Amino acid sequence: MNERTGSAASAPRSRRRVVGAVAGAVPLALAGCLGGSGDSASISPISLDGERACDQCGMIVRDHPGPVGQVHFADDEPEGGRPAQFCSSVCTYTYRFDAEDDGRDPLATFLTDYSTVDQEVFEEGDDVMFSSHVEASAFARTTELTVVAGSDVVGSMGPELIPFGEESDVESFVAEYGGQPMDAEAVDRGTLEGL
Repeated sequence: MNERTGSAASAPRSRRRVVGAVAGAVPLALAGCLGGSGDSASISPISLDGERACDQCGMIVRDHPGPVGQVHFADDEPEGGRPAQFCSSVCTYTYRFDAEDDGRDPLATFLTDYSTVDQEVFEEGDDVMFSSHVEASAFARTTELTVVAGSDVVGSMGPELIPFGEESDVESFVAEYGGQPMDAEAVDRGTLEGL
């Protein structure tokens, strides 16, 4: 598994994605009925190209390897309506957890979906890394993703959570690089501390 062919992007939706989409739609529908914002279903990821700095650590997002992320908040997001943006999965979750502790409401969290991109695998010293993908089409909601923790693949901040939308890609990745798969929505502070 040295490179993705991109064929997963054109494959039929997995059962997990369909179930996840249905499960995600129920709370949104209820929120609309209860007078909630109901806007999260219409939120789409944006491209994180250019000189965008990570809101957690300040590094330029596009300049570093591995998965990247973005979080869209209910309170009009930071700096004039843009989502919070991150150079790694770890920065994404860390920022989101801190923001939730401060009372902010995340409407949608997106991470790179390595099932939909043609990533390059490369080594720096003893580290194995995946290429970064900042285009909007490279992102998927965490409700649709499985992340692998504790693998041999690192990201811009070191040990990383590597996200996939397709279970077959998770299995192939774990067979080659090790790690423990988990639902991306089940990640908590303990998961990050265990990396």
